[in-house]
Amino acid sequence: MIPGDPEPVTLLNPEGGGPFVLLCEHASNAIPARLGTLGLPASELARHIAWDIGAAALARRLSALLDAPAVLSGASRLVIDLNRPPGAPTSIPVRSESTDIPGNLNVDPAERAAREAAWFHPFHDAVTALLDSRVAAGRPTRVIGVHSFTPVFTGIARPWHAGVLYDGAKSFARELIAALARQPALVVGDNEPYRIEPDVHDYTVPVHGDRRGLEAVLIEVRQDLLADAAGIEAWAVRLRDALTAAADGGRPTLPRHSSTGEG
Repeated sequence: MIPGDPEPVTLLNPEGGGPFVLLCEHASNAIPARLGTLGLPASELARHIAWDIGAAALARRLSALLDAPAVLSGASRLVIDLNRPPGAPTSIPVRSESTDIPGNLNVDPAERAAREAAWFHPFHDAVTALLDSRVAAGRPTRVIGVHSFTPVFTGIARPWHAGVLYDGAKSFARELIAALARQPALVVGDNEPYRIEPDVHDYTVPVHGDRRGLEAVLIEVRQDLLADAAGIEAWAVRLRDALTAAADGGRPTLPRHSSTGEG
């Protein structure tokens, strides 16, 4: 890293006493200095292709409301996507939506390894250490990815206000969807606008959740609903209430394994 580059990971409230651990893998649109702008104008780096707009602020507020640890990324998903398995085609994307990423063309194995060492592993090592400490203490833990999604993708409007993505944690996810859907004006996606695809397009849920025996979901909120402080506050309160209700509706999650060593 060059002085002035963002830290690869920010850990908030590590001793938080609540039953949730929040991960925000797309918190930042920062590009390390040695990569310039990846050949993109500033207008592209401000778009959803570079980060999950509003997600970092939402995660920070949820951390306070839920007394939850939160782990936030430091670099743009265009540098390396922290919710993709290393080596997956979308880990270092050459194209996002309809935008080519010039700085990601012809990335060789050495450059891929350098980005993984600088950005991917520090984030996931921090998550692993945090979860290991909670496992060792026998603390109930659910893993919650905090994301946002663009209202229009490849020209197609998306009707959902929010979505819950899951694989193994079906019972908890459905309780969470039901809790959100109690507000009749909300359209809540069940594994929409994406779905979990282990070993292909997802890392957080399969690795930090399902493989550990911890309930894990990703929450997606539409980005136009997080456009200002009032929207972020409203969604943070809404999600606090829904997460708490969903957790209260089932048996608290206790880790089945003491450690995975996954990073």
